[in-house]
Amino acid sequence: MVRDAVRGFIDKEVRPHVDQLETGELPPYDITRKMLAAFGMDTMAIENLEAELAAEEAGEEKKSAGGSTSLANTMFLILNMEMAGVSLGLIASMGVSMGLTVSTIRSRGTLAQKRRWLPGLVTMEKVGAWAITEPDSGSDALGGMKTTVRRDGEDYILKGNKTFITNGPYADTIVVFAKLDEGDGTPMRDRKVLTFVLDTGMEGLTQGSSFKKMGMMSSPTGELFFDDVRVSKDRLLGETEDTGADKRGGGNAKAGFTAERIGIAALSLGIINECLRLSLDYAKNRTLWGTEIAQFQLIQLKLAEMEIARMNVQNMLFTAIEASQAGKPPSLAEASAMKLYSSRAATEVAMEAVQLFGGNGYMAEYRVEQLARDAKSLMIYAGSNEIQVTHVAKGLLRG
Repeated sequence: MVRDAVRGFIDKEVRPHVDQLETGELPPYDITRKMLAAFGMDTMAIENLEAELAAEEAGEEKKSAGGSTSLANTMFLILNMEMAGVSLGLIASMGVSMGLTVSTIRSRGTLAQKRRWLPGLVTMEKVGAWAITEPDSGSDALGGMKTTVRRDGEDYILKGNKTFITNGPYADTIVVFAKLDEGDGTPMRDRKVLTFVLDTGMEGLTQGSSFKKMGMMSSPTGELFFDDVRVSKDRLLGETEDTGADKRGGGNAKAGFTAERIGIAALSLGIINECLRLSLDYAKNRTLWGTEIAQFQLIQLKLAEMEIARMNVQNMLFTAIEASQAGKPPSLAEASAMKLYSSRAATEVAMEAVQLFGGNGYMAEYRVEQLARDAKSLMIYAGSNEIQVTHVAKGLLRG
């Protein structure tokens, strides 16, 4: 029922605007807000947040329900899957804002910081960005990081830049990771990573315009520049430099990577579903030599392999959902395996869909070319697939 309702919303509110979203003429945020309101997800998110913060203030041991973007929230994942097949960028923008940005503040922030930033973010009233990637540190995000903060009295001075930041051009609230420069000659790779929250309009903060991309065009992506931005201590998440057992402070980022990579499987499934739907319809209606192309064995092979990919990715994702609901979410290695397989499967299925459509598949009108461009981004997004191999192998070797 939820899936059918989501599809109805997409047909009415998203499909008519795909061309505007794809050209960047229409930012995705108003449609996202309308979608959250239509399904009551904004209300559920704020009610859950208020209950969580009230419990924290009272000193109760109340675990977060994970917000509207929790892996255990199947409604949100259904929304992810259905939207990915129509406008992957729209759902990616929402996921970074309501997922990565919110979860980082939620897990690391003080009560005051949560009250300050989360109410606007969990409803998408405010757009969030999660800034870790830099020009010289993509897959090696923590080790290769060059953006720094140094102490200046009670404040910090932030300097550097980030790139490929989803929502960067439009973000109201930005979570930024930076290396602490204590002036003691500690090698850059070994410095502590601190996390700050910035607001748009701060002096020294520049939000670059949107990049032109191969795919995911409905998701604004850009650069952020920090030119000696003065950051008060109340913007340091947790208001402490103590990063606990993880001395480099990368634990929170790694948790974000795990959630993000599992999310890629849901997005991949959405693309596979849409490719299969479009391909089946086309194969039944396109004729050659007076015969439906669905009757040709090589076309049947393509359709069969699309269905096998759909089953594999769906089973992988649903197993992760069940494990998360049981309190045993996938490890980083398992999430990397899911991301590696599902993104590759989605890209292969989308390219086969283009081939099945022939010349029509190369035309934007038939949409499979958009799905192919979008799917390819999933092999790079959230850590390149080559890096996922490393995480999977390390997990195996650790036993």
